[in-house]
Amino acid sequence: MSVEISELSDMIASMRDQLIRWRRHLHRNPELSFQEKKTSQFVYDTLVQFPNLLLSRPTPTSVMARLIGAHPGPVLAIRADMDALPIQEENQFDFISSVPETMHACGHDGHTAILLGTARILSELQSELHGEVRFLFQHAEELFPGGASQMVAAGVLDHVEAVIGLHLWSPLEVGKIAIKSGPFMAAPDVFHITIQGRGGHAAMPQAVVDPILTAAHVVTDLQQIVSRRINPLQPVVLSVTQFHAGTAHNIIPEKVELNGTVRTFQAELRKQIPQMMEQIVAGICSAHGATYSFHYEEGYHPVVNDEPLTDKIRAVLIEVFGDETVIEGEQHMGGEDFSAYQQSVPGTFFNVGAGNAEKGIIYPHHHPRFTIDEDSLPVGVKAFVSIVLRTMVD
Repeated sequence: MSVEISELSDMIASMRDQLIRWRRHLHRNPELSFQEKKTSQFVYDTLVQFPNLLLSRPTPTSVMARLIGAHPGPVLAIRADMDALPIQEENQFDFISSVPETMHACGHDGHTAILLGTARILSELQSELHGEVRFLFQHAEELFPGGASQMVAAGVLDHVEAVIGLHLWSPLEVGKIAIKSGPFMAAPDVFHITIQGRGGHAAMPQAVVDPILTAAHVVTDLQQIVSRRINPLQPVVLSVTQFHAGTAHNIIPEKVELNGTVRTFQAELRKQIPQMMEQIVAGICSAHGATYSFHYEEGYHPVVNDEPLTDKIRAVLIEVFGDETVIEGEQHMGGEDFSAYQQSVPGTFFNVGAGNAEKGIIYPHHHPRFTIDEDSLPVGVKAFVSIVLRTMVD
């Protein structure tokens, strides 16, 4: 690389405070999926201040910045997501969310700050770049159908040869980077079940068809799909996460609504599980005299990292950070719409550690006390910039 690692480290260290200011501004002003108007405008207004960038709005709440190098070469896209979650924050620091029941509880504020920092550094190195870098500030990762597929449809990957992204990861110690070839994150599907009974007085259960009892059997027996009908060597999660029923202690309700998620990697298994589920629901409802409706919605594709691209990126990260810092990532059951980009071009998605037990940064993603160790922000910028320089500078 024409820019030495020590020089790059100094450049990133000098902008650490700016990365934190960007992240905290975004954390204080979160917006939900498909509503990121102020967030995307903040990103746009920030990027305008950097040299050599061509800006556009692929969708109403996303931003793309193009950096065309002075020399011919490959086209690489880098993605960050920007949306928050419908969670009431319970942290105590002075930059907590100012928006009720809305919170950056997954690190997307950090992702956006990292990509802004990456764009700032690389925009000043335009004369050395061979090819083009596209910075994709994406909306709506958290809500299906997701913003990634909309951005792909808008043409952000036209002529792109590879796409990369990262996720700040609280289960991973700050300072570490985890990367893995092949299947990395699962397909996150959703199901909705309504069980219809016949309500009545709780003191006269013989006169009703109890949907709560029926639904309780359904919840229990659905777990047997994973424990007894799936090969234990195949990773699958089936979780009932919502059980809605009843209005009073002495009334057996008319119906119960169950919602939840299924996580898989294998396409054939993904097709089979809803069939198994409905078979169980139908059988239990028939036995109890209830009726049902069953709706199953496929979510994002699994995140599957391209092996040759991942090997190249791993080599760069080890060169820059050392082989003790860069570890083998673990396949896990979270979902990510980054997979939409991978359906079009080779892509690699990796984790940057953001947890720190000594600082009390121990809460999982999507928790009301989730936060990140902000020392992870320069790590993310250094990773992205190094990958670009190693790929696009002679």
